[in-house]
Amino acid sequence: MTPLARCEDSLLVSIDVQDRLVAAIPEKPRRQAVTASLRLVRVARMLEVPVVFTRQYPKGLGEIHPPLAEHASDTPVDKTCFSCCGEQDFLEQVLGSHRRQIILTGMETHICVLQTALELQREGLEVHVVEDAVCSRHKKHHKNALHRLRQAGIIVSNHESVLFEWLRDAGHERFREISAMLREDGD
Repeated sequence: MTPLARCEDSLLVSIDVQDRLVAAIPEKPRRQAVTASLRLVRVARMLEVPVVFTRQYPKGLGEIHPPLAEHASDTPVDKTCFSCCGEQDFLEQVLGSHRRQIILTGMETHICVLQTALELQREGLEVHVVEDAVCSRHKKHHKNALHRLRQAGIIVSNHESVLFEWLRDAGHERFREISAMLREDGD
């Protein structure tokens, strides 16, 4: 396997980007993570990469953050376990997709993202965590989680790398559209 993201073998997972969690994250990392996550979801939809959304205890933490929710065509997987893998419906969707490469975004890096990544890796899947599309309430927790993930052999990338790896070539029919989206959205 190559550590490059492969469009035909990827499944994108948006973990717990919910109203109350979003509100608890400091503004700069929150804005960065939501923007990067939204770009990934939009491009995944364009390129027919499946997307799974999760919600951690929605009664307490609220719904999926509105900018992302409008792109969530499937019913999100509700959970109380910190690892998404603790929810049977999640595992069935992931394993049933027959996609071997799981691209993770969401909240919080050091809790749900970390535990999900490590358990997906244990399932024999190639896991990519998108560094600028995940965040935590505290920067030190975010950094520590990324360090732990790298030590465990998880691929830590960024959203633009994933997008251009999915495209693979400037001759791709969606290249101009996606490049324009990145310029228009700004950072």
